[in-house]
Amino acid sequence: MFLRNQMDITSYHQKYFRPSCLPALNLRFDTWESFTPYYDKTHEQIQLSPELTTTPEDTLLHYFSILREAVFIGDRGCGSIGQGSLPFPLAYNFLSKEYQKKLSYEDYLQLFTGIRHTSLIKLCRVPDEKRGIKFFYEVETIEGSESKKAEYFGYSYGFIMLAQENEGYRISDLSRMEEDFLCAPYHGWSHDAEAVVEVKYGNWCKLIHKKNPTIAYSYVKKICFRGNDGVDYCMIFFTLTNGTDVEIAQFRKARNEIWKQFTMHPEEECLTENREIL
Repeated sequence: MFLRNQMDITSYHQKYFRPSCLPALNLRFDTWESFTPYYDKTHEQIQLSPELTTTPEDTLLHYFSILREAVFIGDRGCGSIGQGSLPFPLAYNFLSKEYQKKLSYEDYLQLFTGIRHTSLIKLCRVPDEKRGIKFFYEVETIEGSESKKAEYFGYSYGFIMLAQENEGYRISDLSRMEEDFLCAPYHGWSHDAEAVVEVKYGNWCKLIHKKNPTIAYSYVKKICFRGNDGVDYCMIFFTLTNGTDVEIAQFRKARNEIWKQFTMHPEEECLTENREIL
């Protein structure tokens, strides 16, 4: 703890917990005192302070900050690790009441088995056709198991839905997919945005008339093309740490209209038609 006290939280976190160059976003709740009001309380006894959930972004940044040094199970043999299990009852209260009915506190804890440290490295609100509050996120975790004496870094991503309740914004659904670091560089085209658009919307659906150059900034890729039907299309992708491009949203704009989000499944709509023709 002496070294930690000599460094600010950003420098400390960057030096010891970060192999990638992206800064961590979840650096709130950076002292033991932040957890004092919730010490020794069960999740049923905790009331979140309103300022923690005033906006969707605040809700998620506080949620992941609370979980940054949370450890469910694990004995490293080098003393206590992080905040131990102290953050979990507090973090569980960031879930909506309806979500808590689907996910019990005991099952919630199991989601963190083997995770010793969590860094939120990407967070971005994304379009939702149902006009819901939807975010994309990516986390970097330090993970371990009883069978190994060393920890390793892992990456996961997913989507989070939020709902507004009387007390503020709460998480109403959360998905998490682990990233693979071998399949992407060794196999196929489906991990690359440009190839995905060319194969799915070009070869399969015969939709592309003229494709524009890719617009890329930070971890976002936007690929637009004029369709053979005279409609303009734009596909939005996010690039993960492992290099895989994930399709986030699809937009189309007919002549004299505005851009509108839509959903198309080339695997189902186009491949099925081609098979019937063959």
